Amino acid sequence: MTKAKLVFDPFSQEFFNGSYDVYRRMREEAPVYYSEEYDFYALSRHADVSRGLTDFATFSSSRGVDLAQVRTGGIAEHKSIIVMDPPEHRQMRGLLSKVFTPRAISSLEPMVSEQIDRFLGQVDPDGFDLVQDFSVLFPVEVVTRMLGVPAEHRQQVRLWIDELLHREPGQVEMSEAGMQAAIESAMLYYGLAKERRDNPQDDMLSKLVGAEIEREDGEMTGLDNIEIASFATLLGGAGAETVAKLIGNAAVVFAQNPDQWELLLADRSKIPAAVEELLRYEAPAQYNVRYSLQEVHLHGVTIPAGKPVFLLGGSANRDPEAFTDPDVFDIDRDRTEAQNLAFGYGIHSCLGAALARMESAIALDKLLDFMPRYTVDWDGCKRVTMQNVAGWSNVPVRVLR
Repeated sequence: MTKAKLVFDPFSQEFFNGSYDVYRRMREEAPVYYSEEYDFYALSRHADVSRGLTDFATFSSSRGVDLAQVRTGGIAEHKSIIVMDPPEHRQMRGLLSKVFTPRAISSLEPMVSEQIDRFLGQVDPDGFDLVQDFSVLFPVEVVTRMLGVPAEHRQQVRLWIDELLHREPGQVEMSEAGMQAAIESAMLYYGLAKERRDNPQDDMLSKLVGAEIEREDGEMTGLDNIEIASFATLLGGAGAETVAKLIGNAAVVFAQNPDQWELLLADRSKIPAAVEELLRYEAPAQYNVRYSLQEVHLHGVTIPAGKPVFLLGGSANRDPEAFTDPDVFDIDRDRTEAQNLAFGYGIHSCLGAALARMESAIALDKLLDFMPRYTVDWDGCKRVTMQNVAGWSNVPVRVLR
């Protein structure tokens, strides 16, 4: 029997539905995969992906982190930290790291708990959509409150993010609606940055307005309003999407692995480990795209300079060379086996990872109380079709009494 041709298409419905079988074949048959259709390369093994994420001298972020951007190099003059290489990246990350200190994150716990209680308290246990009625609502509320977005705009930020990340099967470029959403989001943050210059408040935008960084020429200057808007757009998007997708994934994965839910019910101290396993097993961010600055020779394949390269963290986290029985969901897994790449690795590891972990742990704890026994309406489950991001847009559930 002839084996089907190996095709990795990150813009296909097959990919959106879960690409782990394709990842397995890529790791085994084509660890350096070339897409003739889209003219990109892809690395799928844990060792290669982790090396690629740390080797910014070879795999650059400076042209963007998705295929459309990297193809054109279409990055604005005022760049976000996610599309910077050192030394510029180091200076900007140092600035933002001051906002995401452990103390600052810990101080947010009461607010996070309050928001989770608020939205969970509004659902009908006899039948609700765990994603649309809960997991997409509270994370954006948390991160936009941190930033200083007025209450009336917070959920609109989420809708803009969804629009700019949305891709129909086969669609590589952002749609006109997505571009408009990106513009409107940037305009909101730009206007807020202008306001904070005249009226500082106790929020992240005000801290960014008051901060100074060292530029490439050694001069210390503040950030301009466009730079601040760019940072805020990135932080708002990442802060809203990751936790929303992780908690949606949790409802599905635990329903498929009820023994693991029972372990949590019996021992809440396992919740942080469960969050880590969810991130590994069903990573909300499946890949990042880089740009090869020089030729790379790997596994008998040459990646030329000047090519988009997909670093498939979602595949790396299921690599049997890195993790024992990687396709098994096990919250008691040995965490020392390999690096979990769900939040990236190296200089571009996620700044908000500690906040996302904290939000997810609190949400899981409260879901264990709210729905210790539940069923999923599998026919009503629907996946998102988004760039970089994977997860569920709809997970209807019912609490069993």
